[in-house]
Amino acid sequence: MKIIHPLNPIYDSNSTVLILGTMPSIQSREKNFYYAHPKNRFWETLSNVYNEPIGNSKEEKIEFLLKHQIALFDVLKSCDITSSKDNSIKNPVPNDFTFMLSHSKIKYIFTTGKKAYSLYQKYCYPKTKIEAICLPSPSPANCPKGIEDKLLQEYKRIREVIEEMGE
Repeated sequence: MKIIHPLNPIYDSNSTVLILGTMPSIQSREKNFYYAHPKNRFWETLSNVYNEPIGNSKEEKIEFLLKHQIALFDVLKSCDITSSKDNSIKNPVPNDFTFMLSHSKIKYIFTTGKKAYSLYQKYCYPKTKIEAICLPSPSPANCPKGIEDKLLQEYKRIREVIEEMGE
């Protein structure tokens, strides 16, 4: 089924890091916000990285991201996808990050999973010239129980690069 990305990017002029998924899941599209599946570990992991609660509302999550200079979006503008399965993606059309990159301080790009990474490298890197760093997927489909410590260790890299840039 052809899906057109329904969400706006989250960023401001102070954003220094961009986190990219592939395409919003069914639940994220239904709830009109990123990583909305209740078993997705994205928000919980970021909360643990910064040792502070994020809150449950969209507004609180956006405030948290911007406070920590984090931008959030997805690699794809549209694609054919079955359910929310990244491995079923066909006919990908990438988002254009030109405006976002020229209106922010983004110097690092992280992807949430291997599929987002491979799509970014193939379609976006030639234009952005910013090498992506691949993080493990926080999705319940790709992130088995018991991987929380590994997820946290990998996602701490986001905070580390932001702190290094601030020095």
